[in-house]
Amino acid sequence: MTTDFSRSDNEHRAPVRRAFTATTRPLIVTPTFVSRVDDTPPGERPQDEGASKDVRGREVRRPDLHPGRLALEPDPGLAFEHWDEYWRKVHGPKFAWDEPGSSSELVLRYDQLHRIASGPSSFFRPPYRAMVDDTGRLPSDPEKRVPAFGRPRWDGLAYITYAEQPDIKRTLGQEKFAQRIIEDERVAFRMVTREITREFILIPSARHRDAVSLVAIHMRRPELSRAEFQARLLGEHARLVLAQRATHEFVRRYAQLHTIGSTQEDPEGSRIDAVSVMGFASLNDVEDYLVSPDYAAIEASEHRFAGDGSEFWTAVNYSVINRLLPELATELPA
Repeated sequence: MTTDFSRSDNEHRAPVRRAFTATTRPLIVTPTFVSRVDDTPPGERPQDEGASKDVRGREVRRPDLHPGRLALEPDPGLAFEHWDEYWRKVHGPKFAWDEPGSSSELVLRYDQLHRIASGPSSFFRPPYRAMVDDTGRLPSDPEKRVPAFGRPRWDGLAYITYAEQPDIKRTLGQEKFAQRIIEDERVAFRMVTREITREFILIPSARHRDAVSLVAIHMRRPELSRAEFQARLLGEHARLVLAQRATHEFVRRYAQLHTIGSTQEDPEGSRIDAVSVMGFASLNDVEDYLVSPDYAAIEASEHRFAGDGSEFWTAVNYSVINRLLPELATELPA
């Protein structure tokens, strides 16, 4: 018995898809950061107008007061699990689906990066040490010693790649995306960013199926212009990263995304000057990389030009669309 995959999203990637593109020129990425629909108070996380819909299609303006009205999941205890499942298993295939009159062919790559709470982040980073007293014993009152949770600003990243900037409008301007995919986002996401970036691949992925990503959001120091910041990130900082032994031991992919514009007004996303995405085989490899002396040198370099609001977190990767194989290192500007 053979399985017919042709009606699922993996017709847009291997093993079903057979035709691929490879290039060394910089591509265009819309790194769409997303926060999930939940009962967080408005003061803690902003909300897009029209998002967080109820079953009648109306915005739930105060989901903290009315979590039971949210169409995606009325039970706050299940909200994260249901959202995580919905984004990959429902929204992803909807995005990839070519309904009559529509095409996603100009999307060269679409990866979903779902943030993992148990993975390393700038809010709770390795090494993780046992909580012990002076005698080496564990506390008998752990209920009084639970560490506070540091929540990153975003719950995930939709990594969507195009050959050139006009392809964004050609794709998202189609009726399917402008009317039905946007409406689906308003059910699943509290907020999405709309930035446009230029992609520089410094370490190409051998398989483009890396399990885990370390996502770093970069915001510049106020005394630097965006151009100056990006030049330092791609120049001296990237050279330092690539010179470290630990990078070549653990990192399977390394890309920088430099902000060059936005598809619409985006006060939250516009604060992000660049994004770094590193691929790894496992969460343990991320942890070993972050505790290495080599990474300490990398972080010291970054602190010299990165400003407030910068953060990093770990995500599991799902490939929804992939028309780029083999992945090649970007030819950098002279």
